Amino acid sequence: MSVYFHEEDIPAGLFAGATSIAVDTETMGLITPRDRLCVVQLSDGGADEHLVRFGPGSDYAAPNLRALMADTGVLKLYHFGRFDIAAIRHYLGVVAAPAWDTKIASRLVRTYTDRHGLKELVRELLAQDLSKAQQSSDWGGPELSDAQKEYAASDVRYLHRLKAELERRLTREGRMELAQACFDFLPVRAELDLAGWPEQDIFAHV
Repeated sequence: MSVYFHEEDIPAGLFAGATSIAVDTETMGLITPRDRLCVVQLSDGGADEHLVRFGPGSDYAAPNLRALMADTGVLKLYHFGRFDIAAIRHYLGVVAAPAWDTKIASRLVRTYTDRHGLKELVRELLAQDLSKAQQSSDWGGPELSDAQKEYAASDVRYLHRLKAELERRLTREGRMELAQACFDFLPVRAELDLAGWPEQDIFAHV
């Protein structure tokens, strides 16, 4: 198992033939237009993870990464994809869909708990311990530490396996169709966030 580090883009043809890619992002904060995109993490479910780092002043051209994210023939796996889709849309200018979200799936099928973070999901469903020590570190620095790289890679390392287990449970409970409708709506939810409706429920009566 290896973690590969790339600057500003992925190599051409890196994920040729892949039908699904796990995707995550690291930014300077949680307000997308203000807090720049620093790292995009990718995995095809195999033994390796790939990290793409964008420096200050980047033009985010990244033609290979943008093509992969915009490819509607490649399913993108997320954990809280609402944020990642918005970041990729804002900085790379593409809609990274179709989407499958392990956090949404967890909330629909693990109704016996209110703990739906990635660390808890990996612990319960896959019996693996996931460190979150680097979650709030500086992703915009001139160098990423080995600990940061490992943390970033671990955020996409397990998503394919989680999808398989959560999909099984959603099907068992008769909620797969509902989950799919939620996944399909994610790009719209991300656009609403970017357009100024991040918390307001536009479906609410009041």
